[in-house]
Amino acid sequence: MEEEKKVDETQEKEESYIIDPKQQELDELNDRYKRVLAEFENYKKRSGKERELLYNSILSDIVEVFLPVVDNLENALKIETQDVEYKKGIELVLKQFKDILKSKGVEEIPGLGETFDPALHEAVGSVQDPEKNTQEIVQEYRKGYKIGNRVIRHSMVVVAN
Repeated sequence: MEEEKKVDETQEKEESYIIDPKQQELDELNDRYKRVLAEFENYKKRSGKERELLYNSILSDIVEVFLPVVDNLENALKIETQDVEYKKGIELVLKQFKDILKSKGVEEIPGLGETFDPALHEAVGSVQDPEKNTQEIVQEYRKGYKIGNRVIRHSMVVVAN
């Protein structure tokens, strides 16, 4: 009787190790489904990042073309004129340009009084000034602009040594 009991226990153990082919197929399909789902989620994240980079690249190319117009409007405001309405018109057009740039995430790069940063500024000259800090920007020839961390145009500056 004991031998029969041992044989029955051995058969039960062997049967528990045998996997139903349908269950095995279900497990494989479930595993493949999870992998495909994970790959798809990664694809969505990657394509979203690529789309955002492409958008910012195209936007910066377009904005770069308009920056000389903004520079010319700023220079026009610096000129003294007797015609007050003319000056107001220039101010309004410049404000409209700057508002559009701001709405698209374009920011001016800080210049005067800031510390020189080669990633943001282009030094076109230097001056010896004991009253200024080392690497302090003392003059700005042309404003720089950026979108997020991407520089569209570097600021042209004069730096104190």
